[in-house]
Amino acid sequence: MPRLCVFTGSGDGRRPSYRLAAGALGRTLVQRGFDLVYGGARVGLMGAIADAVLDAGGKVTGVIPESLVTREVAHTGLGDLRVVRSMHERKALMAELSDGFIAMPGGWGTLEELFEVLTWAQLGLHTKPCGLLNVDGYFDPLLAFLTHASDEQFVRREHDQWLVVAHRPEELLDRFASFRPPQVRKWIDRASS
Repeated sequence: MPRLCVFTGSGDGRRPSYRLAAGALGRTLVQRGFDLVYGGARVGLMGAIADAVLDAGGKVTGVIPESLVTREVAHTGLGDLRVVRSMHERKALMAELSDGFIAMPGGWGTLEELFEVLTWAQLGLHTKPCGLLNVDGYFDPLLAFLTHASDEQFVRREHDQWLVVAHRPEELLDRFASFRPPQVRKWIDRASS
């Protein structure tokens, strides 16, 4: 069964819609035949999506570093909770286990995880889809910045295609189903470096 990795917050955020969206994404993953890979916590949006997948009869793999087992309150209801030594191991294992990546509202950790897998795609280390579930416009300022980065020629327009953006889980998964990695021959122009 294909697995999608979801990056999201260990808190609920300010708006109730974020938690509702986590539940909706979890149920939609199960309906579409996907297993969930995520950061292993039982709190915040991380816990909400894991619980939604489990409640819908789906399979969840959590990956959490030893140092965060207590701080993030590891989800003890998972059939597959993997405790690793470091954040680096966590991200590498989550990426290895997953067929695609979705970021939901979250903080620095969520953004860092998203940008790492996007960078790996840019470097040709994987061809898996990367998406944003843009709940209530949460990522609108980030998307405006990414457009600015492209306008300023620090991100190639072709690489913009790596990031699939949608407001609803069904729409995002539909776009993942038709995703084709952009064909970019080289990621840096040596003549301009």
